[in-house]
Amino acid sequence: MKLYSINTGRFKLDGGAMFGVVPKRMWNKLHPADEENMITLQARCLLVDEGSRKILIDTGMGTKQDEKFRGHFYPHELVSFEESLAEAGFTCEDITDVLITHFHFDHVGGALKYSPAGEIIPTFPNATYWSNELHYAWAFQPNAREAASFLKENFVPLKEQGLLKFVDVEQGVRFSETIQLDFVFGHTEAMMIPNIQTKSGNTLIFTADLLPFHHHVPMPYVMSYDVRPLDTMKEKGLLFEKATAPGHFLFFEHDPFLMCGKLQKNEQGKVVFEGEVSLDDIQ
Repeated sequence: MKLYSINTGRFKLDGGAMFGVVPKRMWNKLHPADEENMITLQARCLLVDEGSRKILIDTGMGTKQDEKFRGHFYPHELVSFEESLAEAGFTCEDITDVLITHFHFDHVGGALKYSPAGEIIPTFPNATYWSNELHYAWAFQPNAREAASFLKENFVPLKEQGLLKFVDVEQGVRFSETIQLDFVFGHTEAMMIPNIQTKSGNTLIFTADLLPFHHHVPMPYVMSYDVRPLDTMKEKGLLFEKATAPGHFLFFEHDPFLMCGKLQKNEQGKVVFEGEVSLDDIQ
């Protein structure tokens, strides 16, 4: 088994929304905003090569949306999957499974693309796409708070074309030889958190939007985008109990400063970010 970081580019979101109730004078020292209060996010996916299965976790923003929509998010330094997968030695046709943590546009947008004829087709033609029934129903009939993030052209065609399958919503459910799934409900309904067992015996936790940046480790640092922020805080606590154990590391999907890191408890028992760790050292 081998892990590959797959880069799809960067985009921007409002810094205040990303840090919630934390005052700007505090978070801006960590993650400086531009003159429009926007901060940069990475759109980083993870490829888990199990040999017979090539499992891609999340797909970035994609290219289907019009310029008006994309103008809200300033996508830049974009990299196509053809390019990013080629750097790792793969093609889009090699991907057997696409595990989508949740259907917000910056996680599922790249799952489908337009053909030269203008039809919506899978970016990974030989892959099975995976979600869960609770989240699909939540996204298909979205609440007003999340409606702008759930764009049906990003995920409904997956089901209509028979490409989408559902996993059981059960903590620690086995998805593949190396991946177990946990589920969290603070950010959105039944977001999936993959826990990957590496060949060296370590566990790499793909944090998705539970911890977008390593700067979100302090407990009050919760996004305004979360539908149940108090639940997010509880789920962070559960994550911290697991992530501070020996051999456990975090993979940050949106952090523009670093990819992987380690948590620890300090002398006061508070969970803090210990430091950056390379993906190669984890696997």
